[in-house]
Amino acid sequence: MVKFSKQFEGQLIPEWKDAFVDYWQLKKDLKKINLLNSNNNKNSPTNHQNSTSLSDTLITSIRKFTPFGHPHREHDLIHVHKKLASSASKGDMYETELLEQFADTNAAKEFFSFLDLQLNKVNQFFRTKEKEFMERGESLKKQTDILIELKTAFKKQRGKGAFALNSKEDISMSGSFTSDEDSVKDKTEQEQLQDCTEDLEKNEVAYSEGTISGELGQSIRTKSEDSGKLRSMSSRSFSFQGKNLKINIPLTTPSRTFSAISYIVWEDLVNQSSKKCGADGGKLHINKTKLHHAEKMIQGAFVELYKGLGYLKTFRNLNMLAFIKILKKFDKVTGKQVLPIYLKVVESSYFNSSDKVMNLGDEVEELFTKHLAEEDQRKAMKYLKPTERKELHSVTFFIGLFTGCFIALVTGYVIMAHITGLYKRQPNSVYMETAYPVLSMFSLLFLHFFLYGCNIFAWRKARINYSFIFELPQTKELKYRDVFLICTMSLTTVVGVMCVHLLLLTKGYSYAQVQEIPGLLLLMFLVLLVCPFNIIYRSSRFRLLRVLRNIILSPLYKVVMLDFFMADQLCSQVPMLRNLEYVACYYITGSYKTQDYGYCMRAGHYRDLAYAVSFLPYYWRAMQCARRWFDEGQTSHLVNLGKYVSAMLAAVAKVAYEKEGSIGWLCLVVIISTFATIYQLYWDFVKDWGLLQMNSKNPLLRNELMIRRKFIYYISMGLNLILRLAWMQTVLHSSFGHVDYRVTGLFLAALEVVRRGLWNFFRLENEHLNNAGKFRAVKTVPLPFHEVDDQD
Repeated sequence: MVKFSKQFEGQLIPEWKDAFVDYWQLKKDLKKINLLNSNNNKNSPTNHQNSTSLSDTLITSIRKFTPFGHPHREHDLIHVHKKLASSASKGDMYETELLEQFADTNAAKEFFSFLDLQLNKVNQFFRTKEKEFMERGESLKKQTDILIELKTAFKKQRGKGAFALNSKEDISMSGSFTSDEDSVKDKTEQEQLQDCTEDLEKNEVAYSEGTISGELGQSIRTKSEDSGKLRSMSSRSFSFQGKNLKINIPLTTPSRTFSAISYIVWEDLVNQSSKKCGADGGKLHINKTKLHHAEKMIQGAFVELYKGLGYLKTFRNLNMLAFIKILKKFDKVTGKQVLPIYLKVVESSYFNSSDKVMNLGDEVEELFTKHLAEEDQRKAMKYLKPTERKELHSVTFFIGLFTGCFIALVTGYVIMAHITGLYKRQPNSVYMETAYPVLSMFSLLFLHFFLYGCNIFAWRKARINYSFIFELPQTKELKYRDVFLICTMSLTTVVGVMCVHLLLLTKGYSYAQVQEIPGLLLLMFLVLLVCPFNIIYRSSRFRLLRVLRNIILSPLYKVVMLDFFMADQLCSQVPMLRNLEYVACYYITGSYKTQDYGYCMRAGHYRDLAYAVSFLPYYWRAMQCARRWFDEGQTSHLVNLGKYVSAMLAAVAKVAYEKEGSIGWLCLVVIISTFATIYQLYWDFVKDWGLLQMNSKNPLLRNELMIRRKFIYYISMGLNLILRLAWMQTVLHSSFGHVDYRVTGLFLAALEVVRRGLWNFFRLENEHLNNAGKFRAVKTVPLPFHEVDDQD
């Protein structure tokens, strides 16, 4: 049977851990009381114990049968006072008074004092979160009402059929809107624009005034342009039910970003043409696409609210159970009957008696089902209560099977390679120039993926909520067993194909006859990655493709945690990307047919591409930092951008030194790489890991640690420092005996991948602690409609 403390720790919300009852400290206090009781029993004579016991029995009997005594003995043990807190937001406060002497009164007082503190803490946190969720609920109700009105008006306008439009065309409804810019404080005087009907309303359905409950307005207003304008170009203000409202669709995609840019250009054209037109003010349009985006935002907000309400219910139930368990233990240790008395107080306290959370949860279900799930209860529950995918025993079986096959194949491959002497230094080795880059590329890729599986295992063990941080859906996220299965299955396939390739070479086949095999292997993995059929973790494959698209098109996409985390992984996979570049060139240009493997090294455009590939991941990451600064306005993102610029310069210098080999380039490599390394180490330790805090209770670490053994942090910092210096291999040209330099390069690249795997754990640990410090367990989804003042 699992101990309650383990069960309690496993079920609590990680980000709210500090708000839960400190069950472990209460257990320590009970152990102290138990130890004092044991010592008192050993020191007290037996007859004294008997006499004391006899006197207690007599007193109890007298109290039971006299009219002056209390009907129950428990009422004389403690009395819990209910006090009104100084602040109304804190609610009632509880304080326990001991009415009967315990074996050690001071220890009992400390226990109840701490117990009262926990009860007050739980009540206060519950009240705060309940208020927060109730406010979110009220906002969502208003948002839903506005959305319903707009959709109804849109459907009415579509039914009018003012123009003979094809059903596939997008129907827009126009109303008077004003652009709103939150970040602009200094505003110029508003200008009334004139309307050119033939320019502004071409191919659009005009929306009559007053269709929505209240006029949408009558004129466009423009405001001054400055550096912060594009941030809010997705915002438009309009009149609804007598209120000025703003619709805000975040610029999360390139289409919205380009739309915002085009709006600025369009606004300039309208301003210029307004002098020649004398009709009404210009009109902006809310089309079907904007309504769809607004509906998706409201839907996501409902899902997060429902999740938060579920967390609050769990918070209530677990804390209630913790109070019951600890009071039972207290009664068992002291031999008293305190549980019925204190439990009545806990049951009547705010966190257990308030029913607002339950009512709001039912209301959310009803609203979501009716308006956002087409009155389909099952469909609504798929969004609100997604069922987590079960872990199958067959996955574990196949992990073991493929692991055994992989070990056997690797052993055979190494033996054949040793016998043929392929990995020894040779002036011309066709195998090392052609087939080995494919093997090296897959080795680095799946080593990284394997370490990600280890990270997932470690995060789950440390109760780090990586799913929430990465915003992964519960029904489709990869578990660590899934990652290990993909790794073992893929590596078994890769090594098996390479064994066949090497075996054919040893059998006397020429390179020209077997060179298609590594290329077909790479093509097979690429086809599988983009395969549209629902096989081999399709949702995860497509999510990976979307993230890669977001990275490549930086800074056009809004940057989220998963995007820049993945971009950081690519920064550690530059050797893999260069191998991929070489292999692609070798097969696309047809060099594998003529065995001219030196063509890709001689071609000028290939050398230029080598420069680009070396700093491209750092460029993507720098563009992400620029986009985050643009969206959030924090200068720390610009400082982080400088780190990747220094890494780009170091990468370019190293590539140039590899090509030229001059002393000047060598000096430049040493200077730039040293500066970049110091820059990166500072950012790793202080910013990404949150360590090296001078005033921390843990020397050179931070106050909160997820791993109990502190030496692990010091060892990890030392390893990160050592592995960050791997670039010195470029300068020293050290080698391992007669091993080919490409094998040495693979070993050093693998060390960088290992460093990144180590970095990943502490990076997410720090992110999790930041969330826990703010009690942030659910995502705050921006809402599309906002009320603005008439003055804005």
